[in-house]
Amino acid sequence: MATEINNSNMTDFGYFQANITSETDSAPISGATVQILDINNPNDIIEEVTTDSSGQSEPVELPAPPLEYSMDPSASQPYAVYTIRITAPDFEPVDISGAEILAGQTALQNTALIPQARSNEDTTELYVIPPHTLYAEYPPKIPEDMIKETDESGEVVLSRVVIPEYVIVHDGVPNDSSAKNYYVKYKDYIKNVASSEIYATWPEATIFANILAIQSITLNRVYTEW
Repeated sequence: MATEINNSNMTDFGYFQANITSETDSAPISGATVQILDINNPNDIIEEVTTDSSGQSEPVELPAPPLEYSMDPSASQPYAVYTIRITAPDFEPVDISGAEILAGQTALQNTALIPQARSNEDTTELYVIPPHTLYAEYPPKIPEDMIKETDESGEVVLSRVVIPEYVIVHDGVPNDSSAKNYYVKYKDYIKNVASSEIYATWPEATIFANILAIQSITLNRVYTEW
């Protein structure tokens, strides 16, 4: 479901910039077309830019709600949402629905394009970014026991704290064996969790403290193998 945008609240501006590479060898893709679309009207192209030799587009200024909305709890959505369409010769196109733009901040979209398959089928990759956890209502966190058994088969408490290169993300509740597991680079995982749980408009010390908390919980999971 598309998010309704109240244009009367779009009194500030944020920025969007794309960084496009090839999934095959991570090489930058120059000449890729990046379209910013109205999320409620995919035929309405708000801005269109192309990437340079480094695979980057120039920053695009986009309307966003007032900065104050993201600084205090508010019933008003503190960010604007757009659809991003990325196309490049010899690569599969990508649509990203729900890209969030906050006032005064630059949203950097890193996207790796897949080389085009030899077929005439529409193989557009669609990624949907869900509403921010600070704004939308999600089911409450599953309660955890304060003390966990560590003598069950397969559970090991490491001898030291280790910062891993990858973490395994289970895409579902813990007891759902049908849900997929994804290997995500540690830095990318921390970045993605932070982007989902805090706003980039917050003071630097607040962001720093929250990221430390996110890393603490993540490393505890790695340390206890729970």
